[in-house]
Amino acid sequence: MKQFGITAVLTLSLILLACGGGSSSNSPTVSGNWSATLTSADGTPAFAFTSSLTQGSGTAMVTGTNLTFTTSTDCFTSGGTETGSFVLSGNFNGNMTGAFQLTITSGTPVGNTLALLGTVNNNAITGTWTLTGNGGCTGSGTFTFTKM
Repeated sequence: MKQFGITAVLTLSLILLACGGGSSSNSPTVSGNWSATLTSADGTPAFAFTSSLTQGSGTAMVTGTNLTFTTSTDCFTSGGTETGSFVLSGNFNGNMTGAFQLTITSGTPVGNTLALLGTVNNNAITGTWTLTGNGGCTGSGTFTFTKM
């Protein structure tokens, strides 16, 4: 009977160790300051900007503030809104991977939309972008978004 008790305690201990005692403080998040570099389909630099992203509490929704284009562009001269989402496919030991989407809508001039679709890999997001709008504000290519 004593051996059964010891075996039961050891088995329960191993089960608890296997489940981990993870802490939510290690949970990764997209919240923070980010820097983006966008390259046109022909390989030439297109845009660069910085933004502060905030992940909604317990959700996959993302909002952006402090959008600043660091390259000159007539497509986004002032204002604008940023909304997005992500779907994590992994969240292990502080690692973050998954799908990411961000849409930037111009304030002035009105009518330009920059859509980024990519893959999160810890502190970097890579993928493709598409710009639709007015006055020659169209294009597509690839981007790298890096957490600063």
